[in-house]
Amino acid sequence: MGMNKNTILGWATLIMILMGLLLIGLGAFRYSDVSGWGFAAVGLGFLANAWVFSSLKGRL
Repeated sequence: MGMNKNTILGWATLIMILMGLLLIGLGAFRYSDVSGWGFAAVGLGFLANAWVFSSLKGRL
């Protein structure tokens, strides 16, 4: 099974969405002090990167 650029970007988007949601969940439920804000901010960054990868999927 050969993977082209669109397949690789699709998998990267899926992995980054999962990691972003995991980090936001850690920030919201596990860490209740200042470090939770950092986890949530990094999770939002992962979601923003996943959005960019998703929008590039058909253009490369």
